[in-house]
Amino acid sequence: MNLVEKILARASGRDSVQPGEIVIAGVDRLLMHDLSGYLTSEVYEKRVGRPIPHPERAVMVFDHHFSPPTERQAEILEANRAWARKHGITLMDCGSGNLHHAAVRGGHVKPGMIVVGSDSHTPVHGALGTLAVALGNDSHAGTVLPYGKAWFRVPETVRIELHGVPRPGTTARDIALWLVAQIGEGALNYRALEFAGPYVKQASFWDRWLFPLLTVDLGAKCGFVEPDEVTEAFVRTLPGGLDGELPHSDGAQDAATVLRYDVSEVPAQVACPPTVGNTRSVADAAGTRVGWAELGGHGGGRLEDIRAAAEVLDGRRVHPDTRLNIVPSSRQVFAEALAEGLVARLHEAGATWFPPSTGSNQAINMGAMAAGEAMICTHSRNFPGRNGSTDAAVYLASAATVAASAAAGEIAGAARPGAERSAA
Repeated sequence: MNLVEKILARASGRDSVQPGEIVIAGVDRLLMHDLSGYLTSEVYEKRVGRPIPHPERAVMVFDHHFSPPTERQAEILEANRAWARKHGITLMDCGSGNLHHAAVRGGHVKPGMIVVGSDSHTPVHGALGTLAVALGNDSHAGTVLPYGKAWFRVPETVRIELHGVPRPGTTARDIALWLVAQIGEGALNYRALEFAGPYVKQASFWDRWLFPLLTVDLGAKCGFVEPDEVTEAFVRTLPGGLDGELPHSDGAQDAATVLRYDVSEVPAQVACPPTVGNTRSVADAAGTRVGWAELGGHGGGRLEDIRAAAEVLDGRRVHPDTRLNIVPSSRQVFAEALAEGLVARLHEAGATWFPPSTGSNQAINMGAMAAGEAMICTHSRNFPGRNGSTDAAVYLASAATVAASAAAGEIAGAARPGAERSAA
């Protein structure tokens, strides 16, 4: 059995499972943000109304309404706080960071777990070697909270092997965006995606993180990276460290399909409106005016992103017609950036810092755009209306490309004229 099948077998009390089978499995962690948590609480109190037997398995992070601009949004946060206190649910309040980053940094997600959440990017936790899936709020209220269980259809596995050494200036984010276009949005419906191959093997943990993040765009149920020494070293830095041995697949023969890609010639990418899979090279998109640039979101705001932006902007300033927002993915990342002097460097370059959160995601607290405006960012979505007007445009790119575009006032590559330069 592969990793996902072994996790489902363990959690359902079986010796083995096969793709297509339905199992009822114990859930190790439920992750909610302030919006999904509020909806779940409303259903739970009205339709279930009983004590939660395992409140330690539920975590709520305030990352959307991180600075409520209206009385109604403030009321939602107050209701969430009261509900969390009532049942003993772990609450990470405003300023803790993005839901997924904050949960990991807090030690709430570990290899081998079954993790569920209503956020569609919940499968990103497969980077730690978990089975992580998105479920609806009613499933959380009806089965996960009162019984600690959920039902799953065992998915068929597709292994995506990445080979080759990227060109200078091409980052893991570029390769991830390129993959969506190569495979096709929605092409791998309900599959489990294993990201593997020499390129993934040598990647750092936070670069691996960017690949299970693609799961929802490809239509898959979950995505994962086989745990190894990189996983172990990262998990040992988290609260609680590594509990037991790392889970492993039985062997490479457990994937039903193998897709192989050579990343050697992939140029830096930009995902253009209206979808994540509408990618083209930065060179082809260059010259498009952008009034906003942002580091943040589920795939951005990492320390690696902040370092890359500081390198690109070294000796330069943000263009007078562009605003650069920087949203750390967690409090830990902000502290690390502060210690490295990155906060001051980017402030002096003209960037504006925001609290650790999900940033302009859905423009709930920041980042709303008027018709005709454009943003380039490290976020995970670029659908029309995602950040304000349906006539505004959102472009997705690496941190290096976002920073270079902020300096140019238009989409631009990270390499300076006449220099061979790369940024992580």
